[in-house]
Amino acid sequence: MSFYDHVDELRVRLIRCLWVFFAGFALAYCVSDHLLAFLSRPLFDVLPPDQRKLYFTSLFENFMTHLKISGYASVLFFSPYYFYQVWAFIAPGLYPKERKLVVPFISAATFFFVAGAAFAYYLLFPVAFKFFVHYGAPTDFPLLTIDSYYGTCLKLMLLFGGTFELPVLIVLLGYLGVVDAKTLRAQRKVAIIGITAASALFAPPDAVSMLILAAPLILLFEGSIFVVQWLGVRKRPEADQASAPHPWSGQSRP
Repeated sequence: MSFYDHVDELRVRLIRCLWVFFAGFALAYCVSDHLLAFLSRPLFDVLPPDQRKLYFTSLFENFMTHLKISGYASVLFFSPYYFYQVWAFIAPGLYPKERKLVVPFISAATFFFVAGAAFAYYLLFPVAFKFFVHYGAPTDFPLLTIDSYYGTCLKLMLLFGGTFELPVLIVLLGYLGVVDAKTLRAQRKVAIIGITAASALFAPPDAVSMLILAAPLILLFEGSIFVVQWLGVRKRPEADQASAPHPWSGQSRP
């Protein structure tokens, strides 16, 4: 395929993703009230009953928040289709054996993306919200707007979902032979420093939230090393067999 053929294929796949996104957007908008109630639960659990309210300061803020959460929900719920389009775009450059990884790739990418979002909702939110709501003097009361609260929740869930794709990327590169377990172990300190710095930059500005994000990423990185090593051990006999001389080479068959 020429360069323009690749560009045209990318355009077609982006258009397909947009159609699916808008279809998911419409479906999510129909249940947006339930999605908002689900997202507000971690905050309301740490607030007194008489303070369990969210406010909007502009006329269109409430409506725009419903649109925003519908868009995020479409990305989350239809992520397997988006991952498939990514794989289908890069598949022509792979060997036939590597193209068979489409199901494991989509399954793993979807699982870790949803796991990251769930990790933020069920583990990070209760700890972080309790800390920030009760921080300050006893006379301080939170006055949270709809846009700021739900925007923060959605961004954090997407952030955790995206960062939890780290092992999928590493294992895929290891399978393709771009990296190996020895290289990953040699760069372990650099990876830990990078993960810690990224967690401090993107997580909420407190040490507990940073550790909640950094700890699972470091564990996922370590787990990826073992998976890449296992793939290398598994592929080595195949490579030795492929490079071994044919038993009839140099001889005449009987």
